[in-house]
Amino acid sequence: MIEPNHGAAAAFHSHVFLGKGHERSERKTWTVIWLCGAMMIAEIVGGLLFGSIALVADGLHMSTHAGALLLAALAYTYARKHAENPAFTFGTGKLGDLAGFTSAIVLAMIALLIGYESVARIFSPVPIHFAEAIPIACLGLAVNVASAWLLSGGGDHDHGHGHGHSHGHAHEGHGHDERHEIATSDGIVVLEIFEDGVPPRFRLRAADGSALLAQASPIETMRPDGTRQLFEMRARDGFLESIDEIPEPHAFTATVRIDEQSYPARFEEHEHAHGSTARDNNMRAAVIHVMADAAVSVLVIAGLLLARAFGWLWMDPLAGIIGAGVIASWSYGLIRDTGAILLDMNPDKGMADKLREAVETEGDTLADLHLWRLGPGHLGAIISVVTSKAHDADYYRTRLARFKSLSHLTVEVLHRS
Repeated sequence: MIEPNHGAAAAFHSHVFLGKGHERSERKTWTVIWLCGAMMIAEIVGGLLFGSIALVADGLHMSTHAGALLLAALAYTYARKHAENPAFTFGTGKLGDLAGFTSAIVLAMIALLIGYESVARIFSPVPIHFAEAIPIACLGLAVNVASAWLLSGGGDHDHGHGHGHSHGHAHEGHGHDERHEIATSDGIVVLEIFEDGVPPRFRLRAADGSALLAQASPIETMRPDGTRQLFEMRARDGFLESIDEIPEPHAFTATVRIDEQSYPARFEEHEHAHGSTARDNNMRAAVIHVMADAAVSVLVIAGLLLARAFGWLWMDPLAGIIGAGVIASWSYGLIRDTGAILLDMNPDKGMADKLREAVETEGDTLADLHLWRLGPGHLGAIISVVTSKAHDADYYRTRLARFKSLSHLTVEVLHRS
């Protein structure tokens, strides 16, 4: 018998799967487009007024750069405006990946064109007007550096609200309620799990920075299955730290004893999207366009300077060939990653293994699992569970609640007699 996935939480939920800071990324992209557009117009108008075909050519090249960024900006805007449109069954979170895939194709074509033109110039050299070409290349590099700075944040930080659930954690993408403030008769103490690049251990310290007693009772943990463990503490510089590492998972109640009083603190394990699962490929594509232009500008400047200094005219096309190779490599990586998302490939094998482990812990069988990316930091999953127990879909939904990046979960339960 198949149990339907019922309950209010299952029947009514949001299908907005946009990445964290979506609107801020949209604003940044439009800002860079205006910068590139102004530069493009200035170069074309200046070239026509002063008779510089090189300046006009660079302005036209800048138009292709602005066009690629326009694609990213329109994807952000469209995804935001249609995020609640029911016509999109799984929301508009993948629109950025589609835009990134398209940008990657454009990048690949640009790489081919640069490579073809560079090879042609090796066999048929053309005169180089160094007095015009070098300043234009330097100007282009300056615009690209400014664009990269703006796209990467422009020195500000995102304090806005996003729809994502992507958070950075030091320990293999796990998140925890890692910090607890405990009110004691001697003041507030802080109990936390510290794992910033080191094995996880308890740390206990006074909230006001005052020294704690060098000796303290061990911290005792009790897990949901009733397993208990004692952690002896030792004095460090201004805090107490457990001698033993804390084994996974970090889901337990930790009891601290201070002045013969017991203070329980509950730690809950959460799994968040991390790495490529949380990556905004639309912004990644925009940044790659800027970086590709900047890389080519650096290579062109180096090639022009060497060609002018030593008469090595072949350095200019060689720089073009190297630049084409760099752009092609970045394009391939972007096509591979966004293509996998558009084809609904499993975005996180580690997450899939943890889902299976969470379901099968009590002897049930995960008969089928589909895991795919809905948008930056958002995953969708369909699971089919075979069990001999009287469990319904809501039971497994509760079991999987710690996987915070599962923004859309469908559960099918098959009971075996």
